[in-house]
Amino acid sequence: MTSPGPPMTHSGPPTTPHAFPHRELGAFLRSRRERLAPHTVGLPAAPGRRTPGLRRAEVAERAGISLSWYTWLEQGRVRTSPQVLRAVARALRLDEAETAHVLSFTAEDRPPAHPPTFVSRNLLTLVQSMAPHPAVVLDPHWDLLAWNTSYAALLTDPARLHPKQRNLLWLVFCWPPARTLLADWPREARALLGQFRSRAAHRPDDPRFTELLGRLLTDPDAARWYADRETTAFQPSVRRFHHPAAGELRLRYVKLAAVDEPGHHLLTYLPDDPASHDALRRLEKSAPSPCPGRGPCQARTTPTPQPHTPAR
Repeated sequence: MTSPGPPMTHSGPPTTPHAFPHRELGAFLRSRRERLAPHTVGLPAAPGRRTPGLRRAEVAERAGISLSWYTWLEQGRVRTSPQVLRAVARALRLDEAETAHVLSFTAEDRPPAHPPTFVSRNLLTLVQSMAPHPAVVLDPHWDLLAWNTSYAALLTDPARLHPKQRNLLWLVFCWPPARTLLADWPREARALLGQFRSRAAHRPDDPRFTELLGRLLTDPDAARWYADRETTAFQPSVRRFHHPAAGELRLRYVKLAAVDEPGHHLLTYLPDDPASHDALRRLEKSAPSPCPGRGPCQARTTPTPQPHTPAR
C-alpha cells in the first residue's frame, strides 16, 4: 500500500514550531492504540505478547504509513496532514468525536491566544434579552464573562464567586450543589470534561488552562476521567435539573459562537416542556438583584463573599 506519509528512507522527523500540542496528539493516539485489543481488528493473540493493545507497527501497517512516521507521530515530533490522520483514525477505530479531536490538530483557524476579557454591548444586550431563559457568555477557557439574572437564579450568581471560580468546569466539579442540581451529574460532568480536554490540548502552555486543570484534577472523579484521555464533541441535549426552588426542569442546552468576537460563545437553556417553561418564569421572579448598573452582569463586577458556596 502506498504510504501517505514520507518515504521509508526519510532520515529524521521534520521540525515543527507546534511541538507541544502535538505531544498531546501523540499521547492521545498512544492511549487509543493501547486500548485496542488485537482480536478486534482480526489479529491473533500471540502468546507472551507484552504490548498492551496493538503494536506501533500494526497500526502503521493498517494506516498505510511507515513505522518511523507513526512513531514520530506518537512522540509528538511531526506535523502531518488530515489524510494521514484520517488513516490513523480508521486504523485505531476512533469514533466520530475522537476523529474530530485528532483532525483538529491540523486546523489553522484557532481562536486568538488572548481573547478579550469583556463582551460587546450587542452581546450583553442579547444575554439580557434572553430572560427568563438562562444565558451566559464564555471565553475559550470557559470562564464566565457575562450572564443574566436567570442564569444566576438557575445555578448561582457568579458575581458572588471569586473571579478564579467563575468558570463552567469549576461550577460543575468544585461547587458542591452541582452534584445534586444536575440530575445526571456523572454523565454531564464527564462529557464537559471531555470537551474541555479537546480545547486545552491545543494550548498546553496556556497558564489559565494549566491553572484550571490543576484545580480540577484535585477532584478524584475529574482525575480518573481525565486520565482516560476521553474527548467529546458538543452535542445539543436536554439537561435535567433538580432545583431546590423550582423543582424538576428539562432544559435544552444551546451553544452559539459569537462570530464578531472570536473565542466567545453564548450558552443558553431553553425549556423542553411547558412545566419547565413555567418553572423558569418563577425562577426569574425570584432572581437575585442584578449587578450594579443596568443590564446583564459582567465578570468585571467586584465579587462579594458567598458563604453557602465554598470552594472545595
